[in-house]
Amino acid sequence: MPWFTKKTKEPAGKKQQQDEIWIRCQSCSAHIFKQDFINNISVCPKCGWHGKLTAYERIGITLDSGTFKEMFDTIRPSDPLRFVDGKGPYSEKAETARAKTKLNESVVTGIGKINGLEVVVGVMDFRFLGGSLGSGTGEKILQAANYAYDHRIPYIIFSASGGARMHEGILSLMQMAKTCAGVARLDERRVPYISVLTDPTTGGVSASYAMVGDVNIAEPGALIGFAGRRVIEQTIKQKLPEDFQTAEFVLEHGFLDAIVHRREMKSTLHRILSYYNR
Repeated sequence: MPWFTKKTKEPAGKKQQQDEIWIRCQSCSAHIFKQDFINNISVCPKCGWHGKLTAYERIGITLDSGTFKEMFDTIRPSDPLRFVDGKGPYSEKAETARAKTKLNESVVTGIGKINGLEVVVGVMDFRFLGGSLGSGTGEKILQAANYAYDHRIPYIIFSASGGARMHEGILSLMQMAKTCAGVARLDERRVPYISVLTDPTTGGVSASYAMVGDVNIAEPGALIGFAGRRVIEQTIKQKLPEDFQTAEFVLEHGFLDAIVHRREMKSTLHRILSYYNR
């Protein structure tokens, strides 16, 4: 939590808002000027902890300026089960997420360039219902994969998700197979698929398209796993290592090809794409 805030004046009759001017690093607990943190692409300047980015922020630091063209942006969540829990209808939660994030789904898909090389991208946004994988999310990822297949363009997905969107039941779980089938088909035309795992990548996303890239890359310290740490410990009756489910742990056990600092991500992706482009 920020330890210092400043009040901003509002017109009469409105509540005063508080603007955070400091943030606290979730790793080293250092207090950092919020603007310095933002200017450093949301990376702690003291310990290198990588904070979350919105989909468009990540697109802005990854793709060449002015090259991104969004596709399939009209796809929205569906509510086939008319799901309602103790906090209200799923349809209302989805509308609230849309209003808050200005997104129609938890992933933004489109086409752009990385140092001049054309790519299709899918960028997940954790702000939208925890970046959950719903039927709309899966459809966008599949349609982007189909576009990459048809035009023989490399496909990159940046994952940031808590897993399958259980409000949609089995239809959500079906997206795991659907998305994997879409990216697997790229191999028929030798179209590269690069998966970038960011904090967090868990649940049904980590168990599907996030881990099946031709190259799997993660940001430092990213939480990567399926079930939660506490659930696993209670199931196996053992204490897990402190670094369990971190990107570094996953790399050590052979499920990642590299861990790449956010500042070096664009150049690294360009080198990989250049290899495939020879």
